[in-house]
Amino acid sequence: MEIVGEGRSRLTFTIEEGVFHAAGAAHGTIYFKMLDDAAFYAANTLATDRFLLTTSFNLHFTKPVRAGEVVAEGRWVSGKRRVFVAESRLIDAEGDEIGRGTGTFMRSRIALSSLDGYTQGPVG
Repeated sequence: MEIVGEGRSRLTFTIEEGVFHAAGAAHGTIYFKMLDDAAFYAANTLATDRFLLTTSFNLHFTKPVRAGEVVAEGRWVSGKRRVFVAESRLIDAEGDEIGRGTGTFMRSRIALSSLDGYTQGPVG
């Protein structure tokens, strides 16, 4: 995972055949995981004190996910207080967009400082 700037994230996933459904491509839950993570981390760059919770997420599948590397790019769209909106997209090894999503995230009562892996520091 990489925070590429305020409101932006990039995650790289390796897809293996073990997550394929019977038709030989990754199940939709794999799309959701990658898209949600990218949008979440993009939005969470603007919430430095509290953990964000996904309250809704819309997915658009445009191409089957095959085995190999997939990059998920997230971008914050709006909101800075209680509710954040972020979008994300998936790019396969050929450079094609294979999925897109938009999520709504709400600030929780969980302090980031109480969670492993979250530290206060500069973005980038």
